[in-house]
Amino acid sequence: MEIENWGVISYPEAWQRQTELFDELVNAKQEGRPYVNRIVFCQHPHVYTLGRHGKAANMLLSEEQLERIGASLFHIDRGGDITYHGPGQLVCYPILNLEDFHLGLKEYLHLLEEAVIRVCASYGIEAGRVDGATGVWLETGTPRERKICAMGVRSSHFVTMHGLALNVNTDLRYFSYIHPCGFIDRGVTSIARETGHEISVEEVTERLQRELETLLAGR
Repeated sequence: MEIENWGVISYPEAWQRQTELFDELVNAKQEGRPYVNRIVFCQHPHVYTLGRHGKAANMLLSEEQLERIGASLFHIDRGGDITYHGPGQLVCYPILNLEDFHLGLKEYLHLLEEAVIRVCASYGIEAGRVDGATGVWLETGTPRERKICAMGVRSSHFVTMHGLALNVNTDLRYFSYIHPCGFIDRGVTSIARETGHEISVEEVTERLQRELETLLAGR
């Protein structure tokens, strides 16, 4: 398995690159050729993405208003609804053949959540899951329930793309312009907000990489 860090990259470029890697892996698998499983880390400039089953009404701004805040909107082929990506948010795109790790899609999502829960715990943040909602949440089952990490994946022939977005030092104001993941009654948060100080995205990347490698190796 190879680890790649694309740094700060525009969403369209990252989408194209991961699509090419995804197609390459699917084709190689079907044709019996060698291939590489990858985990990609990056950050994006301000952008909103709407999943294939998402509702356009969950974007609360017009095109003109989006331009005013320096953001754009893309309709993409992952699961889930609308979410935000931007500076200070760690995005992770695993491009994996799940069969190599003896994982079904549900187990895979659970593994991604577990890796983020462990990273949060390393910063003294108690995080968990919410029934019927992917991602990682804080104070679940209470009026203060809030999301720290969004997830949405695409899987074909047991090969994955897209992944997770963990709020590290994210400007959370950008979430106020949408109904994040389709929810209108739940908040969002970040590692910085929960700890009270900024955290190095590079440090969080190292911790998340370590947890993902550990969990995948244990399959």
